[in-house]
Parts: sequence; structure tokens; C-alpha cells
Amino acid sequence: MFNQLRPAITLTLFFTLLTGIAYPLAITGAAQAMLPNQANGSQITRNGVLVGSHLIGQAFASPRYFQGRPSAVNYDASTSSGSNLGPSSKALLEQLNQRVAAYGGAKVPADLVTASGSGLDPDISPAGALVQVARVATARGISEDVLKTLIAAETRGPDLGILGEPRVNVLDLNLALDGLKP
Repeated sequence: MFNQLRPAITLTLFFTLLTGIAYPLAITGAAQAMLPNQANGSQITRNGVLVGSHLIGQAFASPRYFQGRPSAVNYDASTSSGSNLGPSSKALLEQLNQRVAAYGGAKVPADLVTASGSGLDPDISPAGALVQVARVATARGISEDVLKTLIAAETRGPDLGILGEPRVNVLDLNLALDGLKP
């Protein structure tokens, strides 16, 4: 019986070390060497202080800032999840109506009133940013044209020119907004 157990135990230990320790360490090392910013979460720092990540949305409550998509998890990356409310849900309809009303009841791009699947989407559509221009311009006392130019500068096109839609990273936009001269 030991003759049968010994190879099984040996192989279990070998593959545990290979796939559980050696491979993850090798991939982590390669990622750190080739793409250190992405491997560390695409973090954004200003004056040595971590302010966020390009990959994870965050709440901006002040009217002086552009706001991102709603989050079913209050932007908590440890609990990434959607709301799981279906299209016939009365609770979802109430949430959508409240969110549309918060933008004045006008035509509001869907990305400003619907949460993403993860609840952490860092981007909004350029149209979603443009809907907020009047509020931000009033709160900051700056020209709407300046904000529209800033949005255009911060808009990224589809990946590889064909994948996805144009989008604006809300954190990048707000940091650029803070960088404007008063």
C-alpha cells in the first residue's frame, strides 16, 4: 500500500509547490518587471498620496465634481457586485426614477442612472459627462466651454480603435478639473 501512496503524496506535494507557489511567484515577478503600474492596480498618486485607481470607480458627492455611475456596493471593491434587480423589479424602477430626477428629469444617459455589473465601473460616457457640465460649472464658477474642452481632452476612444465605446475616466477628469487654474 505504501508503494501506491508514496507516488501520490510526492506528486501532490510537487504540484502544490509548482502550481501553488512557483507559478504564482513567477507570474507576479514577470508582471512586476514588465507592467509594474498595472500589476500594482493602476494606482494614481498626487503629491505622494494615493487618490485612487484608474480601474475602480469611487464616489464624488460634491457638486464641484463629476459623478460616476451609481454603485450597488457603494464603491467597495471587496464586495464587487451588481444589484441583481431584474427589469421588472419595482425597486429598480424606483431607483432609476430617483436617479433621473436627481439630474433634473431630462434625458439622462443610461450610464448615469444604471449601475455596472461590478458596481465599480470607473468610466462614464462623454454624454454622461456633458450632462453634468452645467452643475460643475456653476459650483466652480468656471465656463462651461472650459469644462467641455476638458471632457474632450479626457475622452478615450474605443480600445484598439474598435473595441468598446468612447469613455471618460471620472477620477482622471476630476483630477484634471482640480488642476485647472481658478
